[in-house]
Amino acid sequence: MPRMNMIQALNSAMDVMLGRDNDVVVIGEDVGYFGGVFRCTEGLQRKYGEHRVIDAPIAEGGIIASVIGMGVHGLRPVAEIQFADYIYPGYDQIVSELARLRYRTAGDFFAPVTIRAPCGGGIRGGQTHSQSPEGIFTHVCGLKVVMPSNPYDAKGLLISAIEEDDPVVFFEPKRIYNGPFDGDPDKPATAWSAHPKGEVPDDYYTVPLGRAEVVREGEDVTIVCYGTMVHVAQATAKINAIDAEIIDVRTMVPLDVHTLKQSVEKTGRCVIIHEATRFSGFGAELAATLQEECFYHLETPIIRVCGWDTPYPHAFEWEYFPGQKRLAAALEQALSA
Repeated sequence: MPRMNMIQALNSAMDVMLGRDNDVVVIGEDVGYFGGVFRCTEGLQRKYGEHRVIDAPIAEGGIIASVIGMGVHGLRPVAEIQFADYIYPGYDQIVSELARLRYRTAGDFFAPVTIRAPCGGGIRGGQTHSQSPEGIFTHVCGLKVVMPSNPYDAKGLLISAIEEDDPVVFFEPKRIYNGPFDGDPDKPATAWSAHPKGEVPDDYYTVPLGRAEVVREGEDVTIVCYGTMVHVAQATAKINAIDAEIIDVRTMVPLDVHTLKQSVEKTGRCVIIHEATRFSGFGAELAATLQEECFYHLETPIIRVCGWDTPYPHAFEWEYFPGQKRLAAALEQALSA
């Protein structure tokens, strides 16, 4: 089985689906000739032609409007928003048109659209290239929201998203595009490393939407996370010798409440970590859901470790980033009570 990083896995997913289904098209800024700013679509236009891998102008609202029309007329478009920070010009199209299409037409029309967007920090991108806006989209009825943490899941989840008849917003944590990251800023950055980091089949396979994964079993505390924070959680638990059960949410909507509930009922303690800002972040929904479902099993209050409630800074990026030290302190607090 070949070894791929997340960029290669995502490229493979689109390659497989472009070859498998003539209705699949890819569109976005620089996705064709240039292969995407992160090279996720490299080589696809040469292989499938300009009519299937389409370079779009710098107009996110136009890109989203275009893929809605494509989807209504029978295509399965995959739109790339170059950075998640740039998705806001298309937000009205996503919320007011795309997400509501099936509902407002009583099921007569639907648009099987996948919107890919690199998210998160850790690459010195500052406040305009580091945002994690997943929580905003989980609030929108009609959307499915996904964020993988490894190459195998990235490919399988993206194929599932492309085959899904409802729209999917697919966030890709760019800090781990080229390999895992343990959240320690004192170590050399691995975001731009050329070393593949995971075994991924070349051919077609899927990872189902709406199913979380237990990436590490434990008895003392549950860590709920997704994206880059899965790697931070694994490194923190290992280095601090904490018997933590780590749950990778993978799909925020629909949320696999059953898997989360089983784990928290077993451990009696829960720490939630994500990179987005704390206030109204997706961790708040996770905490409320688990409080409702597991109240009589909880030994301590649920703790959240998140980004600060500020724009993502450049000079103080690692103070903002929820890394090993902050997660270790939260785990110690949960276990000491």
